[in-house]
Amino acid sequence: MFDEGPAEATAASAFADRIRLREQGVLSERAIPSYPATRAEPEPDNALRTPFQRDRDRIVHSKAFRRLMHKTQVFVAPEGDHYRTRLTHTLEATGIARTVARALDLNEDLTEAIGLAHDLGHPPFGHIGEQALDEASKAHGGPGFRHNEHSLRVVEVLERDGRGLNLNGPVRDGILKHTGPVKSKSLEGQIVRLVDRVAYINHDIDDALRAGVLTANDLPTEEIELLGPTGSSRIDRLVKDIVEQSQEGDEIRQSNQLGSAMLRLRKFMFQKVYLGAAARAEHERVHRALRILFDHYMDCPEEVPVVDPAADQIQQVTDLLAGMTDRYCIAHFTDLYVPERSRL
Repeated sequence: MFDEGPAEATAASAFADRIRLREQGVLSERAIPSYPATRAEPEPDNALRTPFQRDRDRIVHSKAFRRLMHKTQVFVAPEGDHYRTRLTHTLEATGIARTVARALDLNEDLTEAIGLAHDLGHPPFGHIGEQALDEASKAHGGPGFRHNEHSLRVVEVLERDGRGLNLNGPVRDGILKHTGPVKSKSLEGQIVRLVDRVAYINHDIDDALRAGVLTANDLPTEEIELLGPTGSSRIDRLVKDIVEQSQEGDEIRQSNQLGSAMLRLRKFMFQKVYLGAAARAEHERVHRALRILFDHYMDCPEEVPVVDPAADQIQQVTDLLAGMTDRYCIAHFTDLYVPERSRL
């Protein structure tokens, strides 16, 4: 870390005092305050940005964040220009999460940082890719793969050539717990956890309709009548419900009626879209490509870049494949295993 000069330290201290005073008058006592920083490796504070704002900037400037633009949200390598990618989903979910945080007088900067980082560890090819990488790891005696755990590994270990981003504790906690059985300790993290589903369910319906995988008549009538006929109306209804239900207490929640309807809509999307007929057409090809690449790198460890020397070979191969974009994975598999006329 750089050495902080007296003038910089004085400016940073004055800025921190000003933010503390502002947050005392604006934020709910349920919010996580911006100070003090809680990094694993202590750093001097910044004179212009809070610790959570600095985390946000580190995330946005990371290589993993840029790769999200070429990772599947639902459809593998779609031909249209308007389908969501993992990046556009991240931006949409983060915008909705900030709306909820502001309405509840919680820390928007913390919410934004968690939202922007929550899917950094997602592998290529969406839900199918995560399943394929999980199975490939276990087939070699590894622990399997969960994208939320890998998102945390990306920011703690893999970014900055193995140094990690040194993010604050509440950001790391929110990233890890944006899915899975345990909720984040912070309300800001819980917002991202719930809004992530609100965003992807409704945006993915939009993409499935555009792709012709679904028609409007395929959508479950009861849930659509309750939540709204369009993606924007459904998101608006769900967000207002979250805000109304979360005014007090230590949990971000939904009403039983709307929460149950959203879960039924999510189940419908998994059955008909995420793991439906169109996805199954790609299922075996994605599994085969990732399985073959995993086997290849287990047999050729010298080809695997070592970012984390402390990791075993299975983890290093997992890190490599999880970091690939869809198009890079396809091109790399093609280069290794598909013969070209010029080579014959």
